[in-house]
Amino acid sequence: MNMELFVLGTGGMMPLPQRGLTSVLLRREGELFLFDCGEGTQVSLRRLALRWKKISVILVSHTHADHVTGIPGILMLSSQVERDEPLTIIGPPRIREYVEASRRILDMYINYEIRVIEITGPGIVYTGEDFAIHAFWLRHSKPCMGYTLIENPRPGVFFPEKAERYGVPRGPLWSKLQLGDNVHLQDGRVVSSADVMGPARPGRKFSYITDTLYLDSIPGQIEDSDLLICEGMFTEELRESAKEKKHLTSVQAAVLAKTGKVKKLGLIHYSPRYTEYELKQLLKEASEIFPRTFLTRDGQTISIPYRN
Repeated sequence: MNMELFVLGTGGMMPLPQRGLTSVLLRREGELFLFDCGEGTQVSLRRLALRWKKISVILVSHTHADHVTGIPGILMLSSQVERDEPLTIIGPPRIREYVEASRRILDMYINYEIRVIEITGPGIVYTGEDFAIHAFWLRHSKPCMGYTLIENPRPGVFFPEKAERYGVPRGPLWSKLQLGDNVHLQDGRVVSSADVMGPARPGRKFSYITDTLYLDSIPGQIEDSDLLICEGMFTEELRESAKEKKHLTSVQAAVLAKTGKVKKLGLIHYSPRYTEYELKQLLKEASEIFPRTFLTRDGQTISIPYRN
């Protein structure tokens, strides 16, 4: 099952000519999850030729303008195409008020169901057949959430030679064993899935964090993520400014990644003051703490493979 991330924008505060506002789209076997939706998100989606009308969930970190002002456009545009499935919007308190006020003031024509879920505490906020999305509190100047999408464990590797050794005939019974079921043989013996399968294999984990102070609680939430997308808004030279504005430096993002034992860290939500030179400085400072760090770029596609 494919999982890939599309970086729609990497900037904070204001869009720049070559840097959209922070937003990423996670595609998991055709299902789309949009994390934050600032001004211009529609343009980024179109530029990447993504099937934006298939977005099933929008997850909002907080209700500052650079993270939500693209939502009304997405809502109105979705009414211009055939959409049978509901659109779910998840976010901290006041996200419902924002959505409802936008619909009312703009007199939107909406021909599909919109479900708004306001988060009142940490925990699971959305579930699918074989995954769950968890939310956890961050600390910013407004209520702010981080998110992780965690897949259920996968079945272990099937060993056909073991099935043959137990006398299980090739065919439908092998499929039953791979699905975790026991099979009954004609001689009365019962062969269990555990007899022919290896141990369960982990699913994937994706984490998204932006606009927060450094918190000791974060590593436990993002622990063992295959990919962490995390704001690294400032260099260490501006650590005090970052603290005052309740943001992370790239070094602090790297410490979170290292402590949380994540596999890869992608920095995002750069200060608009930074040119390419300063972005390289962000990466240099973070990489000294966590070598598996990279700078996310607008329009970038990142594959998230299984570990084994």
